[in-house]
Amino acid sequence: MSESLGRRLVVVSGPGGVGKGTVVRALRARVPDLAVCVSATTRAPRPGETDGVEYHFVSEGRFDEMVARGEFLEWAEFAGRRYGTPWSSLDAALARGTAVVLEIEIQGALQVRARFDDALLIFLAPPSMAALRRRLEGRGTDDPQRVAERMAIAEWEMAQAPQFDHVVVNDAVDGAVAAIGRILGY
Repeated sequence: MSESLGRRLVVVSGPGGVGKGTVVRALRARVPDLAVCVSATTRAPRPGETDGVEYHFVSEGRFDEMVARGEFLEWAEFAGRRYGTPWSSLDAALARGTAVVLEIEIQGALQVRARFDDALLIFLAPPSMAALRRRLEGRGTDDPQRVAERMAIAEWEMAQAPQFDHVVVNDAVDGAVAAIGRILGY
């Protein structure tokens, strides 16, 4: 890997349900030359998600094979599912010659920081824990027990914010996108 690779890596991370995907999609619409890596996950697609667009949806067995072969820049388990950034996705994004955005979980973001200390890490925070709970419940994809589990994980995730270069509060998507745009110089 090139020593300058990290300077081209931008990580957007935050608690599950904070709106990482929504913010990154809106950021990409505003700054179309940004390259975005497509992560792999063992979770099932949500309604409207397309394999290879939002995620590469893979089986547990395929994910295990990818881990064993060293095919991930980073990977982590979150809420009983695994997520990871395939090197192939990063290579494809880097081929564009622009900054590369990784939309990943906190554990993965910290792994990227360990590999590339000059990567730019942006922590996307909810306006409050109550707002995060409302977002998780509003999705309608998790039962109350699962929401409670995700909220417990979110407590740990929020405590990781000081390890990031910037914290952006996602109280409105347009505002969060504008703040990230300013950080990136767009």
